[in-house]
Amino acid sequence: MPLDIVQDKLIPLSADLNFKVQYEPTKMKDHKYVCRSDTGEYLGIVGNGFKCASHPTFYNAIEEVIQDNRDYADLLGAEVKMSTARNNAWAMVDITLPNVSHTITTSKHQTTINERIVGLHAIDGSCSNQVYFGAIDTFCLNGQISGDFDKIRKKNTSGFSIDTFIHELKNSKSTFDARQSYLQSMADTPLNVDGKTLLEKIIKSDQLAKKMYELTCVEIAKRGKNVFALYSAFTNYASYADDRNGFALRNTGKDTASQSMWAREQKVSQWVSSPEFKSLMVA
Repeated sequence: MPLDIVQDKLIPLSADLNFKVQYEPTKMKDHKYVCRSDTGEYLGIVGNGFKCASHPTFYNAIEEVIQDNRDYADLLGAEVKMSTARNNAWAMVDITLPNVSHTITTSKHQTTINERIVGLHAIDGSCSNQVYFGAIDTFCLNGQISGDFDKIRKKNTSGFSIDTFIHELKNSKSTFDARQSYLQSMADTPLNVDGKTLLEKIIKSDQLAKKMYELTCVEIAKRGKNVFALYSAFTNYASYADDRNGFALRNTGKDTASQSMWAREQKVSQWVSSPEFKSLMVA
């Protein structure tokens, strides 16, 4: 839901995430347990060199940086989604700023993109400390995170410092304006290749490539035959997992759905960074 940042925290944490981290020794050499300090619940086993901040420490620091680096008006109405997995050992905040936007125009369609900020944190070693900058296509609410230029990432090693991580985050520059320019160039670039062959080369899975080709055809019907339509098919795959796009998640019986969807975004990032995709943007 949109937040009034005068009344509410930008990144509110539920009681399930609002706990300190403690460690206990294991019988396995060079390993230790990660536990909740409030309940003593065991959440994972990590190496002795593992070091991390708690969820509140990590997200409070990110919230402070976001508020310091943006105008008050940019943050009004911020839409904040919190996802968890692995019994609350893994968490992801996904923030969309409706007041920071650009319009992307294709031959058949116009859509608005809003700035997006994603922060990932885990206390069980399942991911490093990560902050990504991206966009949201408001026409279909597809998330767009791509490339290596829009992320800050630090592993939870013995040398990890939350202060150093936040210092780097403060010195980073949001790439939203540059992203708008890049997405518009996609919209202006015709897709003059055989889609099936291209997707087989990029995705390297015949079954997945076939389904992605079908989804790309749907996007082309909406947006025109341009590179942005192909990219929109990719981001649709990373945003939905049901009958809307034919890419349902397998039911593993575990609380890993949020992690699985984020893994899809990372896969899309790899596809967009591939030589085959980049070659589409070469004049």
